[in-house]
Amino acid sequence: MDLQLQGARVIVTAGAGGIGRAIVDAFLAEGAQVTTCDIDQAALDSLPKTVKAQRVDVSDHAALAAFIDQAADRMGGIDCLVNNAGIAGPTGRIEDLDVTEIERCLSVCLTSQFITTGRAVPHLRASANPSIVNISSLAGRLGFRLRSPYAAAKWGVIGLTKSMAAELGPDRIRVNAVLPGLVAGDRQRRVLEARAASRGIAFEQAETEAFSYTSIRDYVTPQQIADQILFLASPRGRTISGQAISVCGDTGMLG
Repeated sequence: MDLQLQGARVIVTAGAGGIGRAIVDAFLAEGAQVTTCDIDQAALDSLPKTVKAQRVDVSDHAALAAFIDQAADRMGGIDCLVNNAGIAGPTGRIEDLDVTEIERCLSVCLTSQFITTGRAVPHLRASANPSIVNISSLAGRLGFRLRSPYAAAKWGVIGLTKSMAAELGPDRIRVNAVLPGLVAGDRQRRVLEARAASRGIAFEQAETEAFSYTSIRDYVTPQQIADQILFLASPRGRTISGQAISVCGDTGMLG
């Protein structure tokens, strides 16, 4: 299927590893121009030379805004912004959480999307196929015991997505959110390890319990997330906006 993304000018935050790297690679395979940032310099160094990459901590909002401006100048505009950056945040009971860790989680997972979107919108208005895809999470529609900062941030992403879809619709800019479920990789493993440790159970028990809440008891792959994003960013997705799309194996609960 030709998604008509040849030459598309794409920005992906946190694109050097995990889901972000799968998104970058998928756009490259379609012939898009890709600019990305990440906090992990070693991972950035592993990217193909065709990718314009820069080390940025998205919680440094001035640096993040400058990155978007520079990327737009370098590519001659923006057709698609993928807000992928996020962290797991602290795991623990609400009374035990450290406020600094709470604030960093909100800054990385939510506030950064306000910054990137605000800087990208003037460039997106000039695009013939403008789109924004925000990465939320199943925690953006379900409660998440012991992970309240992360859940609060990801619910916020849904609110931002729907508000921006309404606000930017007259400019033909479509805005959607993708909600990954249990995604295979080191990050998901660390989340399950933290959950197991906080409850005093084995990792295998935490993993089995997590899968018990899904109909399709398997991990989602980063490639599946990337495939969904490509369709939303392509002209084939031109009338899809304001949606929170779960890619989760039909998960009904987060433990």
